Amino acid sequence: MKVFCVIPAYYEEKNIAKVIQKVLDYVDFLVVIDDGSKDQTYNEAIKIKSEKLKVLKHPINLGQGASLQTGNEYAIQQGADIIIHFDADGQFLAEEIKKVVNPIIEEKADIVFGSRFLEIKSDIPRFKKNIIMPMAKIFNYVFFGIKTSDPQSGFRAMKAEIAKKIKIENNRMAHCTEILAKAHKHKLKIKEVPITVLYEEFGQKFSGGLKIIKDLIFKKISN
Repeated sequence: MKVFCVIPAYYEEKNIAKVIQKVLDYVDFLVVIDDGSKDQTYNEAIKIKSEKLKVLKHPINLGQGASLQTGNEYAIQQGADIIIHFDADGQFLAEEIKKVVNPIIEEKADIVFGSRFLEIKSDIPRFKKNIIMPMAKIFNYVFFGIKTSDPQSGFRAMKAEIAKKIKIENNRMAHCTEILAKAHKHKLKIKEVPITVLYEEFGQKFSGGLKIIKDLIFKKISN
C-alpha cells in the first residue's frame, strides 16, 4: 500500500527540514504545503532532495485546513492508498507513524486518530489540558455526538477513499472537529492510538479555541 504523508507548514523555517528528513524514513511519499509563509519555509523544504518529496506553495495564507485539503487532493491524484496528516512544528514523533497507520493496514480501521490522553502521557500545558481540551470534548459531544479521548489531534491517518468522502471545508483550525464529525457521520471504523506530543511552546490560546467554536457554529458541516 502506498502511504502518503501530508504536512501543512506556516512559518516553520526552523523546523521543516528536520521534520521532512525524519518523516521520509517512514512513508512512501511526502507532500509539504507551504501555506503562504513569508519566511524561508518553502526554501528550506525544497533544499531536501528526494524523489519521495513534493513541496507545494499557496500564494497566500489559506489556513491549515485548506492546506490539508490541498495535500489530500495531491495524494489522491498520485495514487495514495493511505494518507497521514502530520504537523510541521516537530511536536509529533515520526517513528509513531507506523502505529497510526497499522490499524488501517490490518483492516481494523478506516480512519485513525492519534491521542495524547491514552497510554502515553504527553507533557501538555496545564491550561490546554485542564481548560481548552475538556471544553472541546464537551463541545464535540453536545453538537456532534463525538466521544473521543483527544478532541483536537492533528496526527491522523485515513484510507485515501475516505479522504475523497471527507472534504475539509473549515480552512483553519476547526478542521479537527470537522474531520471527526464527518467520520462519525459516515459511520466509519474509527480507532484512537496513543501518541507522544512534545511541547516547546504554549500552543493554542483560549481565543484560538473560541475561534474554532465560532467557525464550527457558523459553517455547516455538510459532507
